[in-house]
Amino acid sequence: MEDHSMTSEYIHTPHPGTGPRRLGTVIGGSHSSGVDVKVDGDSSIEDIRVGSHVTIRSTSTRFFGMITDVSLKSTDPSLASQTQHSSNQLFIEILAGTTAYGVFKVRPRLVLPNVLGGNSEMLSKVRSVPVHFSPVIEASEADYATVFGQEDGRHFWIGSPLDIETKICLDMNTFVQRSNGVFGKSGTGKSFLTRLLLAGIIQKTDAVSLIFDMHNDHGWQGRDRERGLRPKGLKQLFPSRVTIFTLDAQSSLRRGVQFESEIQIPYADIEPEDVELLASTLNITDNGVQAVYRLARHLGRQWLKKFLEFSNAKDLNSLAEEIHEAPSTLSALRRRLERLERMPYLTKDSLADPLGSILDFLQRGTHIVLEFGDHRSLADYILVSNLLTRRIREKYIQWTQRAATTNQSEPRPLVICIEEAHAFLDSSIGAETTFGAIAREDRKNNITLMVVDQRPSSLDPDVISQIGTRIIYPLDNDRDIASALSGAPDSGELRGVLAGLDAQQQALVFGYAVPTPIVVKVREYGSPDSYRQLVDSAMYSASSSYDEKGRDLLFP
Repeated sequence: MEDHSMTSEYIHTPHPGTGPRRLGTVIGGSHSSGVDVKVDGDSSIEDIRVGSHVTIRSTSTRFFGMITDVSLKSTDPSLASQTQHSSNQLFIEILAGTTAYGVFKVRPRLVLPNVLGGNSEMLSKVRSVPVHFSPVIEASEADYATVFGQEDGRHFWIGSPLDIETKICLDMNTFVQRSNGVFGKSGTGKSFLTRLLLAGIIQKTDAVSLIFDMHNDHGWQGRDRERGLRPKGLKQLFPSRVTIFTLDAQSSLRRGVQFESEIQIPYADIEPEDVELLASTLNITDNGVQAVYRLARHLGRQWLKKFLEFSNAKDLNSLAEEIHEAPSTLSALRRRLERLERMPYLTKDSLADPLGSILDFLQRGTHIVLEFGDHRSLADYILVSNLLTRRIREKYIQWTQRAATTNQSEPRPLVICIEEAHAFLDSSIGAETTFGAIAREDRKNNITLMVVDQRPSSLDPDVISQIGTRIIYPLDNDRDIASALSGAPDSGELRGVLAGLDAQQQALVFGYAVPTPIVVKVREYGSPDSYRQLVDSAMYSASSSYDEKGRDLLFP
């Protein structure tokens, strides 16, 4: 039998210039708090970066871990009072590395296979610690490939580590199995990363996505104000795989968008739940929300159209008496709901059916971007996104239940992408909304969410607990940081890692789709080379997403 034990040839420390640098030596630590590593004399504490990864080559085991802290130590307590020698170079050289030295903390998270060319299926969790004096070495390209995979039919390149130019990949099939979150303060790059992740779903999975594109960024063309660019949207990259619907045909035409059709929503589709979600935006009181439910029971499916036709006080008083409601409550409610009459995509035509066409495209494997045009108020976004998602969820539940009792196949997995997610998943209402139900229980119905938000502390904690993979850009508010990291392994250490990220392009990734937390420098999006890389990488995708038409349009 072949011996895969660690050999002296395998664990030798690379010579300078021949491979990853040796950074230090294990001098202590524990399984619960991580190991302490003394910086080697040939290395500098200034070169040790929190968030970087290393391998620890113990007697018979290779550990893979993240640097979570750096500190300065000394063996002589009186050293702190010897500042008068700070300009004496000889004094400094004598003490450096002996009396005064640097230490960094490593959190070992995985045990790597003891054979070159291993893969992520051969990884195991850490249940011990390396022995004293084990060498600690920078993680190599091969180490990263072993842990995070290489770009192939299911792995999608999202960026590189902080300390080496190699590709870090997400397993996209795993990614879409659960709901996911992208968090970060404004201006950090959430929209670009969201578009990259959606491109990965298109390329590497059989799932489809429905993107509620509030800012018209993801479908045809986005806007990067800082760099003065207009990055291409998903429709330009994958024209045969992506279809755009719009709420505002005039806006779409003005911007040169190639869209399928304009969405119109009948009043009859608006249910009390939609109004309840809009309550704070429309300034509707709790009594007003309860009145909406009474009106729907009393007036039927056309309750909104009929209620808005009550134009005088006498008729409203009679209606109030019929449903046992205060006339003043109905009068105030009607004034608030009149705002809906100014939404041009709402129609009194009960035959309009925006859902049928959307579902047909989704089940054919076409990804849908619904752009809002100039109708970009929060009320527009909440109403349309919640209404369509509720009806799509009802259909998916029917289809999965039918598939469980017949020979029919289950519906194609669906990822619903929502920005400003706190509007739907606020801690006060998230548990009761359609989006909250999807996050908690709808993996079984083949629906998951991609939640994008800059205020994770506003999200319902139960919803956050169901988010499988989280990608976190810098956040300023302590409550937002705590919410984004809630439930994470060693969240205290990850908080320190998050605090050290650059303001843009660096993000912390952890959860279901990666074997261990990692800080990545997110890959570029917006240059011709970035488009070429995105389209060309689909050629060896597991899904049928290679789009020759898209490549010809981008690179004639």
